[in-house]
Amino acid sequence: MSFVLSFLSAVFWGVLVLSVLVFVHEGGHYLASRICHVRATEFFLGLPCRIRLSRKSGKVGTEFGVTPLLLGGYTRICGMEGSADDLLAPALDIVMREGRVTAAEVARRLGVDVDRAYDLLGTLCDWAAIQPYYDSALGERPGQSDWPAAFETLARDANHLTEYDRGHDFSLPGSTAAGSPHDSGMSPDELLEHERSRTYLGVGFLRRVFMLFAGPLVNIALAFVLVTVAFMVQEYRYVPNVSTLGGVVEGSIAEEAGLEAGDTVTRVGEQGVDSWDGLVGALSPYLESGTDFELSYDRDGSEQTVLIDLPDGQATEELGVLSSVATYRLSLPEAVGATLDYTAQTASYVAQLIQPAHTMEVLDQSSSIVGISAMASEAASTGPFTLMVFAAAVSMSLGFMNLLPIPPFDGGKILIEVIQLFLRRPLSARTQGWLSYLGLAFIVFVFVIVLKNDVVRFVIG
Repeated sequence: MSFVLSFLSAVFWGVLVLSVLVFVHEGGHYLASRICHVRATEFFLGLPCRIRLSRKSGKVGTEFGVTPLLLGGYTRICGMEGSADDLLAPALDIVMREGRVTAAEVARRLGVDVDRAYDLLGTLCDWAAIQPYYDSALGERPGQSDWPAAFETLARDANHLTEYDRGHDFSLPGSTAAGSPHDSGMSPDELLEHERSRTYLGVGFLRRVFMLFAGPLVNIALAFVLVTVAFMVQEYRYVPNVSTLGGVVEGSIAEEAGLEAGDTVTRVGEQGVDSWDGLVGALSPYLESGTDFELSYDRDGSEQTVLIDLPDGQATEELGVLSSVATYRLSLPEAVGATLDYTAQTASYVAQLIQPAHTMEVLDQSSSIVGISAMASEAASTGPFTLMVFAAAVSMSLGFMNLLPIPPFDGGKILIEVIQLFLRRPLSARTQGWLSYLGLAFIVFVFVIVLKNDVVRFVIG
């Protein structure tokens, strides 16, 4: 029974910590997309699933919700994949003119097969330029695995903005409802560029990199704040270099002489002392030789002197006095400095993962979801503060891991963006696919190694 409870606790806390941190990560991507005026249609806690509890925002159009697959989160930013098909503009023009049209009709009017028409319309749906129309009379319903027969326009205001665009106002004269024809007054190419400019691929290099970087940045920023708070809240014990006694060992020579905790030793024999180091140094000759000596101390403002009677001629290991112990809390600047050091160490550690000479060394000290779950459960059993510190450590590592230049990590996508900037042309889908396969192979390798390590550490023991 105890094993079952431990297992359920590990699953619960592991899923909770990872879900929250991935949700925060995706929140960074989402907020960045809104700042860059790029459409985002969904933002969910949990992995994509047909079963969901959600609410669509009337202000930004995004569907916010939760799914039962609480293993992370996701956000759908429009135009992440994209298509360079020359027929996108005429396909969009057809839908805008008709209001609602079937894929078969689009295929007929463009002189292409239905599959290509679906690809075109699917890309435009991904851009949130149009939307699928589910006809209940045909047995169609949202969430089905394939596209419906027809597609339609989105509601647009007089400035041609949709519900996903900032500043839209459907109360303006000239606004049209979903499924109604909409005259943009633009040529098909101009209209396509208008829609593309509100997608990931339609904005400039800096804004694309900002959206990619925002997810890891939020993880690192969250961890930075939590670690700084932890440093400030934590009390640090230290031994102050003073000659005040922190305690007296029961039955010791010091106790027999009448010394008590709080007494401040001022003189040992003929030597004055004002520090713990000085006290230890002054006592050593007497203890080593077994010579009696006088010891003066201050107690509540009163100076007193006692004779310390040692076994004649015998070395004594200790007098039986204990040093004082004080506590100290870091100030905000000190805590920030300590957190900066911790952040640099984490970044350096993660970077070693892609250095062949250190890869296996790093993997041997890393944990998979199994290890993270076990440690999260242990941290939770200790208390909220310990769990917070643990979550901060995972968040920091998650942020820097995602910045590694390995597709499909965000850092890998940023690398592709940089390569395309220098080449002044996009990499082909095939090239990007091969890079993703190589990156995925490395990720699988890492996962297998750390999973094996965790099974040995936490399951086999």
